[in-house]
Amino acid sequence: MEKQLPELKVFMLGRFSMVYGEQAVSFKRNTATKALRLLQILLHERFCGGKQAGIPRTELMEDLFGREELSNVANNLRVTVHRLKKMLADAGLPEYDYVKIENGIYRWDSPMEVSVDVAGFLELLQRSENEREEAVKMDLLLQACRIYRGEFLPALSGEDWVIVNSVRYKEMYADALVRVCEYMKRQRDYETILELTSAASEIYPFDEWQSLKIDALMCMNRYKEAYQFYEETSRMFFEELGISPSEKMMDQFKEMSAKMSRKYQAAGEIKEGLKEAEYEDGAFYCTLPSFRDGYRLIRRIIERNGQSVFLMVCSLTDGKGRPLESREKLEVMSANLHLAIKGSLRRGDSFTKYSPSQFLILLVGTNQENCDTIFKRILDRFSEKHKTWRQNLEYYVSSVADVESDNSRLHFRRNEFHWS
Repeated sequence: MEKQLPELKVFMLGRFSMVYGEQAVSFKRNTATKALRLLQILLHERFCGGKQAGIPRTELMEDLFGREELSNVANNLRVTVHRLKKMLADAGLPEYDYVKIENGIYRWDSPMEVSVDVAGFLELLQRSENEREEAVKMDLLLQACRIYRGEFLPALSGEDWVIVNSVRYKEMYADALVRVCEYMKRQRDYETILELTSAASEIYPFDEWQSLKIDALMCMNRYKEAYQFYEETSRMFFEELGISPSEKMMDQFKEMSAKMSRKYQAAGEIKEGLKEAEYEDGAFYCTLPSFRDGYRLIRRIIERNGQSVFLMVCSLTDGKGRPLESREKLEVMSANLHLAIKGSLRRGDSFTKYSPSQFLILLVGTNQENCDTIFKRILDRFSEKHKTWRQNLEYYVSSVADVESDNSRLHFRRNEFHWS
């Protein structure tokens, strides 16, 4: 091994990249080439694959060509090995064989030292398991969490060998992160929790790390930031990511909301905090959790005064009553429908986005006939620039008093709306 050569650093978590010495390694061909996939497999097996530190020829051919119909797979493998060596030389690495073949086992071999982030991640986790001192153990886990910058080889997320390892590494990361956060909370080191959960929320926005981040902010008395992050998270789940809320998710936001208690404030500060930022015409848009709470309050009010309140569902379809399949078209139509609803209703009405293709509207002090007129007004505004869009919008309306009856197509149970 020529020690004077610079170290080759390999990164596989979050994205694939290599740095030789101080210079980033750049390949001329795109990242989907067989040669680059062979490089990633060999590096992973050599430094993260266990005692064998290599991969059998049959397994390698399966990983590289398993889903393709090739007349001579063995020859294609030989060609790919040759291309890999040339690709590395063209990228500025020293001339070398790099692929060592012994008894049908393919191994990475290089004249320079190599470090792989996945290997470092696994080594730290292993050292933590063997460590008895809690503080040292937690420091090792903390270092491992900081190394983990994202999914394992995300550009190859459809490959079987990548999927298996990606799931395994994610589980290891999540377990380490929970343990470190629990320890840091006992130590009252909320800054570290904030650092780790901020990164985790970026990597896995669906995995509820936001709750731990909000908890850390609250413990640091950063109430305003906690509330703002809660609002951003709520908007991301129910609007930008376009997913229907599960009961578990709604319970999570309910728990977050319960943590939003404020420190004592003067009456004037409270009043200012409750006011809208600025005057807006049209209906009041709110997140689904807020809409749910408003719905519950309205139900209580009408039990006492008998006021007429209707719940309307506006749905985007393909024109034949079926869900839209085109994501791009759905995004455009959904944005236009949002504006049409807001501009067609009174300031006292409220609405929310229930799913990528559906909006819920709460109409206070109206009747069945007016509901039809309201929908026509929404439809006219929605299709003002695109007349053909009229066929893509449908609606269903029900008195709030009837919503929970057995005959209603729309039900409200516990934390969820159910549409049938």
